[in-house]
Amino acid sequence: MTGPTPAAAELVQRAAGVIAAKHRGDLAGAEELLAAFGSEQAKTLGFYLLADLSLGLLRTHSGQSLDDLVRELSLLVAATAGLPDA
Repeated sequence: MTGPTPAAAELVQRAAGVIAAKHRGDLAGAEELLAAFGSEQAKTLGFYLLADLSLGLLRTHSGQSLDDLVRELSLLVAATAGLPDA
């Protein structure tokens, strides 16, 4: 995969901003960034590209295969499914 275009890069940055705002407790800021996507397609693309880039970064730093990382992520999701939100 080649790098994202400038428009796609903006979507990735916005998606990362949503997550960062949520983690610092700025729910209003996260909602504002979510609303700024303009369409569900743009939101989906932004979060997809963010996930893809994040997994690639983790793969590079951990030395694990992408399949192993996805397997671990799937197990983590399955283990936490049904737990109340923190």
